[in-house]
Amino acid sequence: MSDANRHPDALERELKGLKDLLSVAQVVVSSLDLDEVLQNILHSAMTIMDTPAGTVALYDETSAKLKLHAHAGLSEAFTTHDSWTVKPGGLTYEILERGELFVVEDTQQMDFFNNPLAIAEGIRSLIAVPLKMQRKVVGVLYVDDFVPRRFPQEKLEMLSVLGSFASMSIDNARLHQRTLELACTDGLTGLYNQRQFKKMFQEEVARAGRYGKPLSIILLDVDDFKKFNDTYGHPNGDIVLQEMASLLRELLRGSDVVFRYGGEEFVILLPETAFPATLLVAERIRIFIETETPKFLDRITASRGVTVSVGVASFPEDGDTVATLFKTVDDLMYEAKRKGKNQVHYRDRGEQCLPNES
Repeated sequence: MSDANRHPDALERELKGLKDLLSVAQVVVSSLDLDEVLQNILHSAMTIMDTPAGTVALYDETSAKLKLHAHAGLSEAFTTHDSWTVKPGGLTYEILERGELFVVEDTQQMDFFNNPLAIAEGIRSLIAVPLKMQRKVVGVLYVDDFVPRRFPQEKLEMLSVLGSFASMSIDNARLHQRTLELACTDGLTGLYNQRQFKKMFQEEVARAGRYGKPLSIILLDVDDFKKFNDTYGHPNGDIVLQEMASLLRELLRGSDVVFRYGGEEFVILLPETAFPATLLVAERIRIFIETETPKFLDRITASRGVTVSVGVASFPEDGDTVATLFKTVDDLMYEAKRKGKNQVHYRDRGEQCLPNES
């Protein structure tokens, strides 16, 4: 039938659908922030299909798992189970392989539908939208309802198109996120780099001053690292730095932030942490590194471990600006070097270092 012979109402509905789809597409591609992109996708999909609930799960190629990244309208008991493996032969695997919308109008009428979480949640109808870029799996978008229902074909077509826009937007946002991470992280250790340290240090000093909160900083340097590299080679030196980064992550709280400042130097920011607690952390780090590094160095050399020289300073006692606080901790770290290495130094509290406990 030609457009001239089509019913005006049908043409009007089609035109409105195209306008709605264009509006949705503009929203979905309007941001490069991954969290915002996912929320926009989920909200748009739920609006198109008029459903009260939904989720977006992204695929991790390394673990072959889908992980929940955005959700709405679902209980905490449901969303707590936030990752699942995509197994060949499984339903999710088949949905992703086919690359087509998977529609369930009534879960109780489908023998294969035996997901205990979804059943307990009371999900009675759903649509799974595979998110793919050519053959690359991006994730799955789900929209859910708690009553059986039929979904209009024209709405399903809109949702399918939304899936294409969503896949592209998520891929772009992930690339953008990765670019940002590379700009602020160290390629060898995966820790934040010096550039990110300077940014966060400035912010934390300003915040500590504004709210009258304590802030402490630890600076540590691997002792005799040049000699180690000259003796055992730079690849083994890289192993030391990587293992050091792992040890520091293991020892620190979630609120503490560790950076590779440069070379064999590491710096740690401890927000809202006063000097006495920081001093204990610093000494624990020194002892732990001294006792633990021989274990991973066995494959390199059984004749030595690794030690560090450490400086500790706190805001505002040891400096009330970024420049003065960092100069203090830097001087203290070098003082530990000059006075024998494998020590923790601090200022204005007796001008001494803690005794070695090795």
